[in-house]
Amino acid sequence: MSAHGYDEGHTIAGWAGTAVAAVGAAGVGLGICGWAPGVVLGAAVMAGAAVLTWVLHLAGWGKGPGPRPEAHWPMGVRDHAAREGHAGCLGCRMAGRRPAVAASDAA
Repeated sequence: MSAHGYDEGHTIAGWAGTAVAAVGAAGVGLGICGWAPGVVLGAAVMAGAAVLTWVLHLAGWGKGPGPRPEAHWPMGVRDHAAREGHAGCLGCRMAGRRPAVAASDAA
């Protein structure tokens, strides 16, 4: 359980993607300051950060939209429901993962 009593949403996918995107942003910043390849390389690294975050999310190291159960609040907990896809998750839909709809939800 979180020390604060609420889910802060921290995930391996989120932190890894943020760290790589920060490196890419630094590269773009260097490019703006005069290092010509920085803009292109930095933009490529930031695009790679988006792909990295998406792949880690699909591998279960991210979270779907909405609140998580309290047992899933710690950062290192893997989401085993990601294989089937999260309801309302754009990343899961882009990967072709759609969770089964219960008969009561379909009506």
